[in-house]
Amino acid sequence: MKKLHIVSNRLPFSIVSEQNEISLEPSVGGLATGMKSVYKDFQGRWIGWSGVAAEDFSAEQAGKIEQMLQKEGCETVPLSSYEVETFYEGFCNRTIWPLFHYFNQYVDYSSEYWESYVKVNQKFADKTLEVVDKGDYVWVHDYQLMLVPGMIKKKRPDIIIGFFLHIPFPSYEVFRFLPWRNEILEGLLGADLVGFHTYDYERHFLSSVRRLFGFEISFNRIHIEERIVLADAFPMGIDYDKFHDAALQTISKTLREKSALHQELEKIFFVSPERKLILSIDRLDYSKGIPNRLRAFERFLEKYPEYRAKATLVMLAVPSRNSVPQYQQLKREVEELVGRINGLYGSVNYSPVWYFYRSMPFENLIELYSMSDVALLTPVRDGMNLVAKEYVASRINQTGVMIISEMTGVVKEMGEAIVINPNDEEEVAEAIKQALEMPVEEQRARMSVIQKRLKRYDVFKWAEQFVASLKRIAQIQSDFISKKITPSLAEKLLRDFSGAKSRAIFLDYDGTLIHFKKATREEEPGAAPDEALHEILNALTSDERNEVVLISGRDKETLSKWFNKSNVSLISEHGVWMRERGGEWQMLTNATNSWMPMVRPVLDNFVVRTPGTYLEEKNYSLVWHYEKAEAELGELRANELKDELTTLVANHNLEIMEGNKVVEVKTGGINKGVAANRFLLNKPFDYILAMGDDWTDEYLFKELPPEAITIKVGIKYTSAAYKLETVDAVRNFLRAMSKN
Repeated sequence: MKKLHIVSNRLPFSIVSEQNEISLEPSVGGLATGMKSVYKDFQGRWIGWSGVAAEDFSAEQAGKIEQMLQKEGCETVPLSSYEVETFYEGFCNRTIWPLFHYFNQYVDYSSEYWESYVKVNQKFADKTLEVVDKGDYVWVHDYQLMLVPGMIKKKRPDIIIGFFLHIPFPSYEVFRFLPWRNEILEGLLGADLVGFHTYDYERHFLSSVRRLFGFEISFNRIHIEERIVLADAFPMGIDYDKFHDAALQTISKTLREKSALHQELEKIFFVSPERKLILSIDRLDYSKGIPNRLRAFERFLEKYPEYRAKATLVMLAVPSRNSVPQYQQLKREVEELVGRINGLYGSVNYSPVWYFYRSMPFENLIELYSMSDVALLTPVRDGMNLVAKEYVASRINQTGVMIISEMTGVVKEMGEAIVINPNDEEEVAEAIKQALEMPVEEQRARMSVIQKRLKRYDVFKWAEQFVASLKRIAQIQSDFISKKITPSLAEKLLRDFSGAKSRAIFLDYDGTLIHFKKATREEEPGAAPDEALHEILNALTSDERNEVVLISGRDKETLSKWFNKSNVSLISEHGVWMRERGGEWQMLTNATNSWMPMVRPVLDNFVVRTPGTYLEEKNYSLVWHYEKAEAELGELRANELKDELTTLVANHNLEIMEGNKVVEVKTGGINKGVAANRFLLNKPFDYILAMGDDWTDEYLFKELPPEAITIKVGIKYTSAAYKLETVDAVRNFLRAMSKN
C-alpha cells in the first residue's frame, strides 16, 4: 500500500472564528479518532468539507483556512450554502437518513435534492482524483458520499477503494422505494470493499445487489463484469482506553477539581443514598425512540410505586437538525412527556426525569457514565450506538447494567446486556426493574465479559481490520489480473497460435459466445446465434488448420438447427452426443432416460412452488431453470432441490449439475472433458484451446492435455490458465485468431 486517503463529508477539524481570529479545533468523534492515525500512518490526505459554507468567509479567510488544513494533511471540498441545504440537509438528511432508518413517512423524494447530491459527490470525487497517485488506496465514508466510489473507479480503475456505511443498510423492500436505487448501488459497487457494522446490513446490501442487478454472489463476493467486490461486516469500536482512563481520573479528583455536575450528583447521593440513576444519552432524532423510552419509564413508575423518589432518569438529548419540522415536533413531544411524568410522579425534592437539551463536555459525560447505575438505550433503529460502548468502558468497577434495543448494531456485541424490543413499553419497564434489582455479582459477571470484548476490538482494531481487508481484496484483484489476458499476453498467445499447423478450438456456447437470455418455457430456449457470431465461426473454419468444436449443454436438435450451415463440429448435452463436421450424430456413452419418470415429478413440484421457473426436457437430461425467479428465492429453492435430488439419485448412476441459474439431472460419467478427449482421440493436434464460462467447463479445462490453452470467461474461481471478462472480449479474441 503506497498511501491511504480518507474521504468523508466532514474533516476531522472544526473551524473556530473568534474576534476575527480563525483557528482549528480537532473533532472528538469516533471516526475522527479512529482515522486520524490511519491516514497519517499511511501518509495520506483527509478529503472533506470544513463544515462552513463557502460564502461565510472572505477569499482571504478561505485561503488561510485551507492552508491551516493542508498543514494537518487535509484537503478541502468547498460547499456553498445552497449545496449545504440541498445536499446535506436535503438528500442526505431528508431522503437517505429516514429511508435507511425505516421512517419512509418522513422521506422527501425531491429531484432537486438528488441532483445536488450527484454534483456534490462529483466534487468529492474530483478532489480525490487530484490527490491520488498510482498504487494509492482510498477509504470513503458514509451515506453522504455513496456515489463517490463509482465516480473514482470510472476514471481510475487502478485505484483500490473501500467504503464504509456508518448507518443501517435497509432491507430490499425498503431500499426499493428510492427512485435512484440503481445509481446508489452502482456508486457503492465502485468500491472494491464495502463495509458495514453488522452482517444484517451486509445481507440487506447483497440482497439488493442480487435483486436489482442479478450479479452472482458467492459468499460475500460480488462478481461483476470486470472485477470482484467484497462486502463484509466490521463493527466499529471506540477509543476504549480513553474512556476507561478518564473514568479512573474522575474518581480520584479532589473536591476542588470536581465539576459542578459532579458535585451536584454527589449531593443527591448524600441526601438520598438509595437513589438510582438511569442514564439516557442520544441525539434528539426520531430513530432513537426517545418518546417510547419516556413512556416505558412512566409505565415503570406507575407499575412499581416503590421506586418513586428512588429512581431518576437522566436524559441528555443532544440538539440535532433543529430546522427540520419532524425534529421540531419530536422536541415538543419529548418535552411534553417529561413535563407529564414530572408532574405525575415528582415532588418538591424529587424529579423523576432530569432533562438536558444540550450537548455536554467530555468530562461531564464521563461523570454521568461513571455515576449512573443503568444505561437505557432504546433506539428503534441505529447503525451501531457508540454511547453503549462508552458507558461500558467507563465502568471501572465493572458494576452497572446495560439495557439495549435489539434494533441497534451494537447489540450483536452485547449479548450479556438486557436486550429489549424498544416498541414494547411493558418489556422495557420490566427491564428497568430487573436492572435496578440485579445483584452486584451478576452485574460484574456480565459487565466484565462485555468489557473484555470491547477492549479487544476498539476503534483502532476496527480501522486496522478494514485496512487489512482492503489489502486482501487488492490481492484478490491482483490474482484475477494475473490470469487476465492482457494485450501483451494476447499477442503472445496469438503468435503461438499462428505457428501451429493443426488446431483444435473447443468453445462453450451460452455465456461464452453469446450473452445469456432469459427465457420461458414457451419461448425458444435462450438466444440464437447472431450474424456476427456466424461471421466469426466462418472466418475460423475457413482456415483448414482449424477444427472448431462447439461443446454445449444444449440438445442436439437446437444445435443442429442453429449451426446447420456452419462448418463446425458439435458436442451436445455436455457430452452425450457428438457430430463431427460433415458427419452424423453419434452417441458417446450408453446414456438412458428410463430414470426420467422418477425424477420429473420432483422437478415439476419445484416449478409449481417457484414462480418464474420452468422445466426443460432434453434427450438424456432434465433441467430446472430459475433465471427468471426472484433471485434469493431461486437460490433457496435450488439448494432445496439439490438436497432432495441427492437422496433420490444416490443409487441410479445419475449426476446433479449446476450451471448458470439451472439445476440439471443427467446420467453419470458424462461431462465435457470426457467428450473432448474422445474427440481428440487419434488426431494429431499441435495446438488445443478451450473457452467456457461456468463450472461444467471446469471438467473440460481439467481433462485436456496440460499444454492446452484454457480460458475462463468471467471472473469466477477457475482451474483455467487464463481469463477473459466478457462475451465481447471472447469475440474480439476469436476475430484476432481468425486473422492468424
